[in-house]
Amino acid sequence: MQVYGIAGEGAGAAFFDRPEPVPGPGEIGVRIACCGLNFADLLMIEGRYQERPAPPFALGMELAGTVAALGPGTRGFAPGDRVAVFAGSGGLAPFGVFPADRAVRLPEGMPFETAAAFQVAYGTSHLALARRARLAAGETLLVLGAAGGVGLTAVEIGRRLGARVIAVARGTGRLAVAEAAGAHHLIDGEAADLAGAVRALGGADVIYDPVGGAAFAQALRAARPEARALVIGFASGEVPEIRANHLLVKNLDVIGFYWGGYLRFAPAALRDSLATLLDWWREGLVRPHVSHVLPFAEAPAALDLLRRRAATGKVVVTLDPP
Repeated sequence: MQVYGIAGEGAGAAFFDRPEPVPGPGEIGVRIACCGLNFADLLMIEGRYQERPAPPFALGMELAGTVAALGPGTRGFAPGDRVAVFAGSGGLAPFGVFPADRAVRLPEGMPFETAAAFQVAYGTSHLALARRARLAAGETLLVLGAAGGVGLTAVEIGRRLGARVIAVARGTGRLAVAEAAGAHHLIDGEAADLAGAVRALGGADVIYDPVGGAAFAQALRAARPEARALVIGFASGEVPEIRANHLLVKNLDVIGFYWGGYLRFAPAALRDSLATLLDWWREGLVRPHVSHVLPFAEAPAALDLLRRRAATGKVVVTLDPP
């Protein structure tokens, strides 16, 4: 079967052929319908992501499809079940084998395109805001990169949790997407004085930053006393340095957050969060935004949309015929 990923050490991303895998004990084989792309896929290509399987492997951290086979002794699923899987890799392939405990059944009516784009973005924002930052109703949430994959869900979930949301994104089109997701106030990311613009709105109690770079320092300058700053990622390519004396003077918390890490040290927290989010989807309380859906043959172009920041919300690659 043909996959898109890393064929060997030192190789770039490319299409290549590999045998169709067979599920072992505790595993399921999934006929993949859609794969959701993430900024982490780009880091994996560059060898800069914190977790990278040994080549050869297919890219694509999250996917949705239909269970086609069960490994020996695997329970909890049956052939034909519609599932979403956070796999870490393997989604840009027509078929994959994954641990059964990484899969969740889809709610009735959830399209594969939505399911493939759901877990990482919504899971990251929900656990980060509700568990790590303890965002409370009535507080002000500042979201950087607010039209991107995780940023847009932070706007939506922050609004759902009762916060006043300030969204920062580049350009009127991207700001309009953030406004539609529930942002109360909009700031163009090209603003010369981001800190001043946020302070003019009263400052921030919680900062959600998937961007890094200079924007993070500007956001800290606009933080209220006892604010919490969530370090989500570094889409700018620049990891900011934090001056500890600034944290001391304003009594600030800087909180690191890596959603995938919960699979190792607190999987129950991740499962409970995802169950809540799927309930919200069933009730129509969250509305996943997928700006681009491309076929498998255009996987390089789909990843380039993320690289150029040309997408809003999520980018999804389809592997089954539409």
